[in-house]
Amino acid sequence: MTGGPILLLGAGGQIGFELRRSLAPLGSIAAPTHADLDLCDKTAIARIVNSLKPKLIVNAAAFTDVDGAEANEGRHLAMAVNGEAPGLLAEAAARTRVPLVHYSTDYVFDGAATRPYREDDGPAPINAYGRSKLAGDERIAKSDAPHLIFRTSWIYARRRRNFLRTVQRLAMEQDELRVVSDQIGAPTWARMVAEATAAVLGRCWRNGAGDPLSGCGGLYHMAAAGETSWHGFAQAIVAAGGKQIPVRAVTSAEFPRPAKRPAYSALDSGKLARVFEVTLPDWRDQLALCLAE
Repeated sequence: MTGGPILLLGAGGQIGFELRRSLAPLGSIAAPTHADLDLCDKTAIARIVNSLKPKLIVNAAAFTDVDGAEANEGRHLAMAVNGEAPGLLAEAAARTRVPLVHYSTDYVFDGAATRPYREDDGPAPINAYGRSKLAGDERIAKSDAPHLIFRTSWIYARRRRNFLRTVQRLAMEQDELRVVSDQIGAPTWARMVAEATAAVLGRCWRNGAGDPLSGCGGLYHMAAAGETSWHGFAQAIVAAGGKQIPVRAVTSAEFPRPAKRPAYSALDSGKLARVFEVTLPDWRDQLALCLAE
């Protein structure tokens, strides 16, 4: 039986912050900061795993600046954090035979689908951020580490920088909002991802077992049910805030960004429900729960 802590990386991020609470019933948590662990340092990961001897590794750390990843320096940093570091974590997990939980993104897809993406759909990222995340997924999948990769979608929370908080701020400052309506996905509250992760681990994780994930390791989509556009999401946020201002629909061409976004990136989370009996609520219900806390 492995008696070490749960090693949680990225505890200061949106999902990581929620994981500290949702994973607490499963054991003590070690959550190193960036000052404690630089994910660009290839020797630091092995060193901290050897030192802590964790019973579970949960990687919620990521370079999430989609536009910043398009610049030369950003591409290098994104690949180091999103692509290379997960591979090193997988190597450490394989060596110690402890499970690795890792979070991926809907941006590994090109957006050409006409129905929600399944796990067996071929990824084809159209920006540097998506390519860096896919590289991390592939490194983990090719390793001998027992692992769970959860692809999430349009994450938001009541803290840190995200679409929800930006819209709330702009709605107080401006008389009108202009938001793209030709990108479709599923806004997903970070707390729902954290709680779903804990539920999955509660069903399959067997600490110290020969197969610590009970034969259920692999790739799963973990996103809100339903789908909407950024415009639709913004309308719902503004309506919930009670301020009556117009939210105008614009096209992506009218709102150019350094990184191209997939036009459609909704995820089918049916496999998660079939294997673990874990489902996430509709995006509208998640937003209501988030705003009510």
